[in-house]
Amino acid sequence: MLLVKTKVGPSKIHGLGLFADQFIAKGMAIWKFKKSFDLKYTEAELGQLSEPAREQFLHYCYSYRDETGHYYVICADDYRFLNHSVKPNITNIDVAGEEEGVDIALTDIQVGEELTCDCREFDEDCAKDTDEGLKP
Repeated sequence: MLLVKTKVGPSKIHGLGLFADQFIAKGMAIWKFKKSFDLKYTEAELGQLSEPAREQFLHYCYSYRDETGHYYVICADDYRFLNHSVKPNITNIDVAGEEEGVDIALTDIQVGEELTCDCREFDEDCAKDTDEGLKP
């Protein structure tokens, strides 16, 4: 669930991107997982979706494994348009009581600036990529 004002627009990185629609100070919380708003599926639950729905879900989700299983998370809001950068302005931190941690600003982010993350920090599929294999 987004915690700041944003808008979706054309991105120089990849198709559409997510842009700040307010000033975001360094350290400010930007996103956190909200059960019943954002979705978290197991492999078995993902397998119950129709093929078209599964393809859409996989296009916008991130996936990870932990000691309890393999999970797929999709943001219900425009946060799904967040793009990867090897020099991101957002990172995720562990916060007690928050299932997926909290994303915070690594720098001051100006109105109109694209929000970016290093998807290798949290996405199992991106973690396999090198800097050369990913766009800036």
